[in-house]
Amino acid sequence: MLSFKLGKTHVPHRKNTAGMQAVRMSAPNSVLIPMSQHIGAPAVVTVKPGDKVYVGTLIGEAQGYVSSPVHSSVSGVVKKIERFLQSSGRKCDAVLIESDGEMTIDPAIAPPKVTNFDEFSAAVRASGLVGLGGAGFPTAVKLDAEKKGVVRKIIINGAECEPYITSDTRTMLDDTDYIVKGIALLENYLSAEEIVFGIEKNKKECIEKLREVFSTDSKVRVDVMPDTYPQGAEKILIYNTTGLVVPEGALPADVGCVVMNVTSLAFLAKYMETGVPLVEKCLTVDGSAIKNPMNVIAPIGTSVEEIISFTGGYSEEAGKVLYGGPMMGVSMYSTSDPIFKNTNAIVAMNKRDAAPKMQRACIHCGRCVSACPMGLNPTLFAKSMKVEDSAERLDRLTEAKINLCIECGCCSFVCPSSRPLVETNRLAKADVRNLSAKK
Repeated sequence: MLSFKLGKTHVPHRKNTAGMQAVRMSAPNSVLIPMSQHIGAPAVVTVKPGDKVYVGTLIGEAQGYVSSPVHSSVSGVVKKIERFLQSSGRKCDAVLIESDGEMTIDPAIAPPKVTNFDEFSAAVRASGLVGLGGAGFPTAVKLDAEKKGVVRKIIINGAECEPYITSDTRTMLDDTDYIVKGIALLENYLSAEEIVFGIEKNKKECIEKLREVFSTDSKVRVDVMPDTYPQGAEKILIYNTTGLVVPEGALPADVGCVVMNVTSLAFLAKYMETGVPLVEKCLTVDGSAIKNPMNVIAPIGTSVEEIISFTGGYSEEAGKVLYGGPMMGVSMYSTSDPIFKNTNAIVAMNKRDAAPKMQRACIHCGRCVSACPMGLNPTLFAKSMKVEDSAERLDRLTEAKINLCIECGCCSFVCPSSRPLVETNRLAKADVRNLSAKK
């Protein structure tokens, strides 16, 4: 047994919607579906204005190995192809589809025929599945570690450590049968010795239910993790469930692990049963500006504005609206923007909660160092970024292990001086990439 657990920041849970089953939206008037919804190369548009599409029709073909296909989430007509500005500042193609309100499934869709790992991997790739916990890494690429014979453990992420978000909780409670079927698929087509669920201890009902359904499966165990942040971070999850350390610059497969989100697992089982690709997402809508917090199942590409309206709108004026939770979420420019494959929450904060805190000078209290789950020193990164000589700055940041930063936000959360530490860390990581490329 491990003598300690990584990830120890106490953030407010605010799991207001944990007991609420997800409610399915009716068809939106239109959807805007970007071709970049995953880590890697954007998909290439395969439709043109005027084309008739159905739910599940391929509208974007994967471009390259680390990429994922994109499918229509509604039935209707393609209105136009436009350029979409992402939160990263980059632009990608997006397909605007006017819905006919029918949500007709593409008649060509059928369950995939799978008898071996290669067919299983091809089916996962065709499904358009990417990590649904937030990162958006194409799942088929993760599973291809099986071809190298290195997969010893599969870790199912059910931690859901961000405040407010409960969409994975609802998957564990409402789609338990599909989770069981998903585990059977992994056991059939991957050679892992063990499958481990990592779930925070505040989700007692989920823990009890999964332990019950897997009580006779000696290959599966359910680990109870501390309900402190950030238990769901990949490297933290691996360490706290297996004791294995993923080195700097390495991937989970390098230590014999594959990590999969619990909702990704349930979707995989549904896809093998129906053949319907990833076209909808269960997400939590909550925050101090939301009138009726709830879990919603919405077509991918639906505007955030329409989803919030479906829940009953705002209780007061929003000061900030986030994709995701308040720790690692991304503030959106406009609520007319769509949800993505990996959108697990919309959190709208009122003006009081969204107001920026006054930044003050660092008092060298060391709280950021104590809070960092990776054992890093954020103040050292900030000092290094002030070094003018680029070679020396690169050396200092590299020596301080900036690339181990997982951008969880713990340092900023505990800082009494409200320093923008996680933002500085992101800039430092980008600086290291650019300087290393030049070097």
